[in-house]
Amino acid sequence: MKSQQSGTPLPGPSRNPVGGHVPVAGGLHSVGLSYARELKAETVQVFVANPRGWATPAGNPRQDEEFRTACAEESIPAYVHAPYLINFGSHTETTVERSVESLRHSLRRGREIGALGVVVHTGSATGGRAREVALKQVRAHLLPLLDELTHDDDPYLLLESTAGQGASLCSRTWDFGPYFEALDAHPRLGVCLDTCHIFAAGHDLTGPSGMHQTLDLLVDTVGEGRLKLIHANDSKDVAGAHKDRHENIGSGHIGEDPFRALMTHPATAGVPLIIETPGGKEGHAADVARLKRLRDH
Repeated sequence: MKSQQSGTPLPGPSRNPVGGHVPVAGGLHSVGLSYARELKAETVQVFVANPRGWATPAGNPRQDEEFRTACAEESIPAYVHAPYLINFGSHTETTVERSVESLRHSLRRGREIGALGVVVHTGSATGGRAREVALKQVRAHLLPLLDELTHDDDPYLLLESTAGQGASLCSRTWDFGPYFEALDAHPRLGVCLDTCHIFAAGHDLTGPSGMHQTLDLLVDTVGEGRLKLIHANDSKDVAGAHKDRHENIGSGHIGEDPFRALMTHPATAGVPLIIETPGGKEGHAADVARLKRLRDH
């Protein structure tokens, strides 16, 4: 990778492109990329369906083409976030069936717009069932979807751990182990690390080496090359609070320094950072600028 010549990662977009989740209502290209440009984003994440519903809209072929072309021409890595309702560990048959349909839709739409990855939350074992039982169900329904990713331009499926609320299937770094095992460490499987979630789950990212230790644990668990995307979010709550409440970079309990450290770890070389922070466009632009400053100086 060009960012690691001479063993020293170069600063700049080649090391860690920084961008944000952008709104796309009204047009993937016309609205989404316009917003991204106002943020001075080097990477983008979008929804291709209502994140809080089960609908699977077809999309607009012209907007898809314009979005894909612009991202390719401007070297902007694009990602899709699948709807929040998806839970392959649910004890409700309807939820599982809809999860399959919804994720298949996000993966197909991801390919159509040229996305490199589709992020999905790892879910929870509802109904009081054991984690092992829920993971068998994850395997039964998610592995076939991974096996459908046979095209060169298909996106990776990126597992995003949760903040550890309820009967979460994956919240600490080592929880990715059984999850990957259930899915045969499929070659199309990757990780999206959310800094707020992993902090809330109990990994203290602060201190001289908190971030690096956590990334070491992740690599030890899933292997090198599996970390494909980072959701860079500070936390309104303390480490281990199990609360998923994002804060602007440097304004929460994680603070600026761990984000600087994040962009110096070998596992993050070439991995884009997406912010999902409060404050609307102004807050987003400030956070993108802040992360670029931490990266480049």
